[in-house]
Amino acid sequence: MNMSEMEVEESIMSYLSQSETDTSTRDLNVVAMLHNFWEQRQTAQFTGSSSESDGSVGDTAVHTESLLLYESAPSPGPPYVCYVTLPGGSCFGNYKVCDTQAEARRDAARVALMNSLVNELPCRRINPQFITQSLQQAATDSAVCIEDACDSGTSIGTYSVLLHSYVGKTMLEFQEMMTIFQLLQWNGTLKALRERQCSRQSVISYYSQRGLDEYIRSSMALDWLGREQRSPGRLGEELQVAQRELVLARRRGIELRFYKEKTEILSLALSQAYIHHTPEAFSEVPSHTYNQEQLPLQTFYSQDTEVRITPPCRLSPTLHKNRKQTVCQSSHKHIDS
Repeated sequence: MNMSEMEVEESIMSYLSQSETDTSTRDLNVVAMLHNFWEQRQTAQFTGSSSESDGSVGDTAVHTESLLLYESAPSPGPPYVCYVTLPGGSCFGNYKVCDTQAEARRDAARVALMNSLVNELPCRRINPQFITQSLQQAATDSAVCIEDACDSGTSIGTYSVLLHSYVGKTMLEFQEMMTIFQLLQWNGTLKALRERQCSRQSVISYYSQRGLDEYIRSSMALDWLGREQRSPGRLGEELQVAQRELVLARRRGIELRFYKEKTEILSLALSQAYIHHTPEAFSEVPSHTYNQEQLPLQTFYSQDTEVRITPPCRLSPTLHKNRKQTVCQSSHKHIDS
C-alpha cells in the first residue's frame, strides 16, 4: 500500500468522523481488540529478541496485564474524557463527546487502535524519502538553508541525525523519542544546556537513553515554579494554554503525549505553588471545553526565554506521585537548540 502521510491522516479523520454516529462500532469490543493487538506485538518482539540473544525462544511469557494505561480525567459530570497510553509512551484520547466514562474509555481505545494499525503500514516507516521531505519542510518552516542539515552543529543538522538514527522505525517510535526533546525545548532546558556548552551529540545521547522519568518531570515543574515566583500569574496562564492545546489535539484524533505531559507538569508546579502560598495569590484556572475540530500544529521550536536550570530537589510527597510515562506535533518539526 502506497499512501502519503496526508492520505493516512485523512483516512483516520474520515473513520473517526463517520463513526461519530455509526452505531455498529459500539458493538465492537475495541478495548479487548487494542489489548490483543499490543499483546501479540509485544509477544512477537519478546520472542524475536530472545531468539537473537541465545538462539532459543526460552520463556516467552509476557506480562500484559499492565500493557495499557487508561486514565480518566477528573470531571463532575459529562462530557467525560479518557486517555490510553500505549507501550512506549504514545497517548491517545477519546474523539467523541462521551456521556459516560465507559463510553469515553471505549472511544479512546478506538482512536488508539486505529492509529496503532495505521502505524504498521509501510508508509509509516522512517525511510530516506521521508527524511528528505521532513528536512525540506523543516528548512522551509525555520527559514534556513537545507544544506545546513549536513552540519550536526546546526539545529536542522541535529534533527537530521535524529531522523537517520530511526531509519526503519515507525512514526510512533520516532515521536516517542522526539517528545522528550519537545518538552526540553518547551521548558527551556535545551537553551540552558547550550549556554553551558553541552554538545548536541551528548544531549541527544543522554536523553535518548534515559527517556522521560519522574526526575525530569519534577525538574521541569520546579523550573516553572521558579518562573511563577518571579512573575506571579504566569503559571496559571501557561496552564490554560496547555489545557486548550490538549483539548483541541484530542478532538483531532492525534497523538497527545507532548500536550498531556505539558499539562501535568504545569499542574504539578501550580499545586506546589499552592502549598507555599495562599490560594488567593493565584487566579483560578478554569477548565474549558473547546469545540474546534481543527487546529494547525504549532511549530516544534519556540522563542527563547530566559531560563536557568533549577537544582534538583524533592517536591511535596503528596504531589510527587509515580505513574507510567504518557506522547504531537508533526514529526517533521525540528529541535531549535
